[in-house]
Amino acid sequence: MGRYTDSVCRQCRREGEKLFLKGDRCYSEKCSISRRAYPPGAHGQGRRQKPSEYGIQLREKQKTRRIYGILEKQFRNYFRKADRKQGITGENLLVILERRLDNVVYRLGFASSRKEARQLVNHGHFFVNGHKANIPSLLVRIGDTIEVREGSRESNKFQEMKEQAAYKTPPEWLSVDAEKMTGTVLTYPRRDQIDTLVNEQLIVELYSR
Repeated sequence: MGRYTDSVCRQCRREGEKLFLKGDRCYSEKCSISRRAYPPGAHGQGRRQKPSEYGIQLREKQKTRRIYGILEKQFRNYFRKADRKQGITGENLLVILERRLDNVVYRLGFASSRKEARQLVNHGHFFVNGHKANIPSLLVRIGDTIEVREGSRESNKFQEMKEQAAYKTPPEWLSVDAEKMTGTVLTYPRRDQIDTLVNEQLIVELYSR
């Protein structure tokens, strides 16, 4: 399976806004888009043409993919699944993306970024309903319990995350016990409970061409 191995800061610069791909660094002065607010590459500082309607839709789709760290084929499959469900397709898509295990781990405060959450899940640091879960794309369900593996809780990394999680407020559709390092899916998120700054209707229009 392919994966992006270049600097993720280039992705933020390409989209022209912070995508918060590197956790705390994105809030500091080290954030590259704060210092170089133009696209990467030799022609990044050249004159920019006004994007077409298709270009605007494409950039919105690319931005959403990069925020959640998903490749094109998997993203398209998520869209097809969202389109088959009842309700508004764009909102269905965001709900599916939010239900990914790596995103839930990030939302619970057990990782500083989705990329870090994906790595921690891959390395087997989390259990779902008492069973080891090492697939970042696993879609959680209402009532599922996510917990840090007991053998990992005493590591410096998770002790640091435990302290940080105690001061973070999870989204309304999740509950977290920072002391026990567990979280529960209370319900599926509504659109107004998802703070991802994307216009999902543009993605629907793109795939409907």
